Amino acid sequence: MDAWLIVLIVVVVLVLIALAAFAYSKRNRVSRVRREAEHREQARENLQEAQVRAARADREQALAEEQAARARRELAEVQERAARVEQEARRRAAGAAEDRTAAEQLRAEAERLAPDVVADGQHPHPEGGATRR
Repeated sequence: MDAWLIVLIVVVVLVLIALAAFAYSKRNRVSRVRREAEHREQARENLQEAQVRAARADREQALAEEQAARARRELAEVQERAARVEQEARRRAAGAAEDRTAAEQLRAEAERLAPDVVADGQHPHPEGGATRR
């Protein structure tokens, strides 16, 4: 074979190799750009989902805080009512004690004034028994 034919074959092979390398690098570049675009899209979707979830979490947190506040308010109201009822019970117990003391004093005074009066407030029958007709 002639030298120029060998040179021509080598040049053609080098051109083909260069074209193949160029096509391969372009395909890699396109593939990389596509992957980057997919990653950007995935990142956008993740950010959007994060925003939705954050909003949902904020709403749930607000509802939980509102529920806790309502429970504290109801507890305070129940405690206030219980305190009022206890105060009323103490007032009634004090009034009952005063009435009991006054009753004892009146009973003692009645016993002093008329010792012959029966403890239940009835007078004994003058004839000493049941009446007959």
